[in-house]
Amino acid sequence: MIESSARHTVSASSDNLEAPALKGDGVAIVRRAKDVLYESGAERNGSRVCVTLAYAQSLDGCIAAGVGRSTPISCKQSLVLTHNLRAIHDAILIGVNTALLDDPQLNVRLVEGDDPRPVVVDSRLRISPDARIFNRRDARPIIATTEQANARKAAKLADKGADVLRIPPNGAGRVDLFILFDRLRQLGIRSLMVEGGARIITSVLSSQLANQLVLTISPTILGGVRAVELPNGMPLQTKPRLNNVYACSLGGDLIVHGEFEPSHDS
Repeated sequence: MIESSARHTVSASSDNLEAPALKGDGVAIVRRAKDVLYESGAERNGSRVCVTLAYAQSLDGCIAAGVGRSTPISCKQSLVLTHNLRAIHDAILIGVNTALLDDPQLNVRLVEGDDPRPVVVDSRLRISPDARIFNRRDARPIIATTEQANARKAAKLADKGADVLRIPPNGAGRVDLFILFDRLRQLGIRSLMVEGGARIITSVLSSQLANQLVLTISPTILGGVRAVELPNGMPLQTKPRLNNVYACSLGGDLIVHGEFEPSHDS
């Protein structure tokens, strides 16, 4: 039961000594997310990885004020919610652009709990060997790249402690997420939290790979980089749609949780 688990309480950390405790509606969001993980079989050794898509956007659907600009969006309470969500997943996935721009640690430093294993989708191995995820001692980073990626760079990342997975490319020449998610499940990863950036978010949505969504909406207008750009001409019946939707306010943000319903083609 999530309410009784001490690993989901907020603790003081060297990064943020004033992190607010998660309670009320925030706890309800985490509880609902964990229920989806359980129902999907992620905690019962299911055959597929359970995917939570979780990201923050502005009112006009943007995740950054401009290309190549790191833009803080969430309020402090929403950040604590994000770290609580990280703590209930086995791994956390981002795209290489996010890794290059933000150099995130991808841990749960704002809460007590186990850090998820970091996964970076990097089709051309552009990530720096000096990225902060390579300094973690609790979990080996996974770098997912294509079969055509530079072997010397792959070996250098392996020397830094990474597990480099060579995944067949999709039609666009990028890592095929279907195959990657299957490989992650074979490695024992039962639950995966996907945080972005825009290309990864769009790919997960258009491929219908996510089981649930936790969307943080900040009350601001950015007019910048849109979080989602679904393909033109995508049939209405295949566009992502949520069931069992729950929304609440947290700090100054709106949090929306829902489960993705199968497409009519499924």
